[in-house]
Amino acid sequence: MSLLLLDAAFAIMGAGIGAGLVTIGAGIGIGRIGGSAMEAMARQPEVAGKVQAAMLIIAALIEVVALFGAVICFLISQG
Repeated sequence: MSLLLLDAAFAIMGAGIGAGLVTIGAGIGIGRIGGSAMEAMARQPEVAGKVQAAMLIIAALIEVVALFGAVICFLISQG
């Protein structure tokens, strides 16, 4: 009986750690994209619109991957 509870505790702990890592990874990724985009716009202001559009698309893709990771972590904690 106690092994079953221990397995559930490890699953919940692993899901929490996984969700934290997903959040940290998404934050680092979006921060790097934003910083690089600002640097590119400062160097060539005439392409700011194209850089901004590409930055938003890539940031959205990172958010989708982060959301997918968080959902998987939630499913692991519930299972």
